[in-house]
Amino acid sequence: MSDETSEFSLELSSDLREMRDWVHEFAKSVVRPAAAEWDEREQVPWPVLEEASKIGLYSLDFYAQQYFEGSGLGIPVAFEELFWGDAGIGLSLVGSSLAAVSVVSNGTPEQIGEWLPQMFGEPGDVKLGAFCSSEPDAGSDVGAIRTRAVYDEKADEWVINGVKTWATNGGIANVHVVVASVDPALRSRGQASFIVPPGTPGLSMGQKFRKHGIRASHTAEVILDDVRVPGRCLVGGKDKLDERLARTREGKRGGEQAAMKTFEASRPSVAAMAVGVARAAVEFATDYARTREQFGRPIGQNQGVAFQLADMRASVDAARLLTWRAAWMARRGLPFTAAEGSMSKLVAGETAVRVTEQAIQILGGNGYTREYPVERWHRDAKIFTIFEGTSEIQRMLIGRAVTGLDVR
Repeated sequence: MSDETSEFSLELSSDLREMRDWVHEFAKSVVRPAAAEWDEREQVPWPVLEEASKIGLYSLDFYAQQYFEGSGLGIPVAFEELFWGDAGIGLSLVGSSLAAVSVVSNGTPEQIGEWLPQMFGEPGDVKLGAFCSSEPDAGSDVGAIRTRAVYDEKADEWVINGVKTWATNGGIANVHVVVASVDPALRSRGQASFIVPPGTPGLSMGQKFRKHGIRASHTAEVILDDVRVPGRCLVGGKDKLDERLARTREGKRGGEQAAMKTFEASRPSVAAMAVGVARAAVEFATDYARTREQFGRPIGQNQGVAFQLADMRASVDAARLLTWRAAWMARRGLPFTAAEGSMSKLVAGETAVRVTEQAIQILGGNGYTREYPVERWHRDAKIFTIFEGTSEIQRMLIGRAVTGLDVR
């Protein structure tokens, strides 16, 4: 047996197991007991964020450790546990990380050092970050973004105008990362990301959305009205942008567009969130089926229930394995030649929707009430087939990868 073959293992390292158990305990003792209240309030659960900050869970240091963890599984393992606790609160706890990833993926070392700490803050002074890409007329079609950034060479400033929508932490974040067009003729290839510092004039919150699920996470429009940011706030720097645009105009490959690169990097993480919600539903329905009696025996003894639980458990485990594969590949810099990142999100998201609905069915009337958490988990699960790329977009990307054709 070769050394290369013998190295394969699906067992988490002792450090990852310790981190997983630590995050799970926080999710069990702090997040889950608070979930129903903050779902009803539809507000950011600041007390939970503060508790997470105190123990170092909501911190740049924790996310950096997991992001750079050697196996690539640090973030997926942590996110699964948090979202097992609650998806709305979980998204409030990890919402800043998408803005952070957009800077880490494309930014300079100086930008990473200056702006990432301001997206998390510290105990007693918790801060937020927001990544703003989607627009009223540009959701799945990222190339249709109308927000415009124009360079004022004399002042060395970028002037940004437009409206963003569906932004997690939008309008209340300390640091916003905004995707804007610098050359509309190039569509998505003519876009760049800009850091909007705290207190910048012209940035304001528009409509706050009242949502079907993930209601403890703040989602809103962001209005940009002659927002001026220093030249150093162009993510990656102007030289890099000019070089990319020049290659594109010459008909050469200009490299990955900033927003799409951020979404692709985040897909295994989003998949892990869905796995956490799905796992919570499977565990709850399984426990219920063991103890709920009808016709003189536990309902779990009925094949109609047991077979559902078997399928639910197998689906969740399969979704987790796809998620871990994509995260492992990304950590090693392996290309997603078959759109493995999209596979993980597609399967995990649709699994979460399906198994949470099955959990409601197993609980019957109880599952349909707010006295039990499965109806909330079902409401939460639906977002995973919509945000960070709809299921239809994931299928299109996978279809293009496996056929080699321009699937539209």
